[in-house]
Amino acid sequence: MARWRDRRRQRAVVKTQVAKNKKQPGVDQVTGGKIPKSFVFARGKLPGPLKQLELDLRKLMLPYTALKLKEKKRNNLKDFLNVAGPMGVTHFLMISNPKSIPYLRVARTPQGPTLTFQIKEYALAADIAKSQPKYRCTPELFKNSPLIVLSGFGGGGQHLKLTTIMFQNIFPAIDINSVKLSSCQRIVLLNYNAEERLIDFRHYSIRLQPVGVSKRIRRIVQTHQVPDLRNLQDVSEFLTKAGYGSESEGDDEAATVSLPTDVDRVNKASNKSAVRLQEIGPRLTLRLVKVEEGLCSGNVIFDEFDTSSVFSVEKETDREAAEDSEKETSEDEPADSAED
Repeated sequence: MARWRDRRRQRAVVKTQVAKNKKQPGVDQVTGGKIPKSFVFARGKLPGPLKQLELDLRKLMLPYTALKLKEKKRNNLKDFLNVAGPMGVTHFLMISNPKSIPYLRVARTPQGPTLTFQIKEYALAADIAKSQPKYRCTPELFKNSPLIVLSGFGGGGQHLKLTTIMFQNIFPAIDINSVKLSSCQRIVLLNYNAEERLIDFRHYSIRLQPVGVSKRIRRIVQTHQVPDLRNLQDVSEFLTKAGYGSESEGDDEAATVSLPTDVDRVNKASNKSAVRLQEIGPRLTLRLVKVEEGLCSGNVIFDEFDTSSVFSVEKETDREAAEDSEKETSEDEPADSAED
């Protein structure tokens, strides 16, 4: 009888696991492919601040990441790769600290490529929170993936094109015609500085505020709480008193948009709303130092400290362009001879 009860318990565990997996869709409705999922883990021993940076990056990659991924010292890259296949993981974000120099590697599973960034500077989410008087970071922000915006990557070499493709595919794609504005609550901004060859990595929350509505009125609509009017003689005094009836912040025309659909009880369609971005961290300053074809292995496409790899890639692209031009001329010659 005891054996039969154990079997029933095992079946119940399996059913709950399957039910949890059904909550998150596995197919991207825009591209038709798999939804990008990620593992964020460390390679080697990390100091305390870098360990916290690893946790901040996991939170940033929500909801399609393993937030409570457990690591062991004996785990190697092959162990993570064996687990990634059945779970549909498409990207690895690996933090290491060899010779006290922090690095971040972003890899596509299972065959690469792999981008290696040197972390020049970083600030944790806790540091960002301490630097702001009104820090807002609620759990509702992480129910949907962030938007991704890339700036300054155009017109670069092949290594910058690979960087663009890698970060564009690390988050699910969106359809601007069918996306719900209420799901767009975070944004990741990557700005490339060509002169210093550095990438500024920023993480913001998106907040909409109706233009021309006072903070007190907006707070009443959002919280559904009756204000305290005991010390006031009239309701108009509540609206016209100094400090209470001031217009909402961010009413600049450059920061206002007209919403096509309703977002919430305050931000309605066809009304102007001010878009406000608040940094929630983490903040990174990266330098791309290496690009490999495979998963942390294979031919080196780009090396910041070895110009020969860059020249070899440029020669290969020039050779491919020359072969394409020769094919076009060979296809045009028979047509010309036929006309003669």
